[in-house]
Amino acid sequence: MADEKQKPAPAEAPAPAPKAPVRPPDAKENFRYIVRLANTDLEGARSVVYALSRVKGVGVRIAESVADLSKVSRTERIGNLTDAETDKIEETLGKLGEILPHWMVNRPHDWETGDDIHLFSSDVDLRLRDDINRMKMIRCYRGIRHEQGQKVRGQRTRSNGRTGLTVGVIKKTAIAAAKAAKKEEGGEKEKKE
Repeated sequence: MADEKQKPAPAEAPAPAPKAPVRPPDAKENFRYIVRLANTDLEGARSVVYALSRVKGVGVRIAESVADLSKVSRTERIGNLTDAETDKIEETLGKLGEILPHWMVNRPHDWETGDDIHLFSSDVDLRLRDDINRMKMIRCYRGIRHEQGQKVRGQRTRSNGRTGLTVGVIKKTAIAAAKAAKKEEGGEKEKKE
């Protein structure tokens, strides 16, 4: 064994260098490749609507509404916007609950304040976690289902959502396997005595 030589580890191929961002042909003089909005880095080469839809809690329809309310062109690249325009977009995002109709916000009639609120960025995850913890604490049905890791919204659980190794067990084969295991246990006890 001492004479055996260890095989050298295979040389790993070097990782390809990241590509430099391409400057769009219609980029202005003060073009920004990355725009920071709502605690999210947005790609500057994308249009305002599609860049805003990268923020968690903001879809295409909400992004269109934000662009219209802040009086910014929907098709303008977000990297071409001035600081004043991006500030206006951020301000509009902050007060969406007051501006948009109640059916369009993602948290209508908030249970704590009673106001219509539109959450975005990390606030979505924080409020979701708080809501689930509140349901667990008051021991409502949904909270208990969350605690158990079961389906919460009334879906079937007999045939779907199974976990573990016993997925798809047929009753006859399960009974036969249990009987065989019982016989083996009985035979081992007799040998020990």
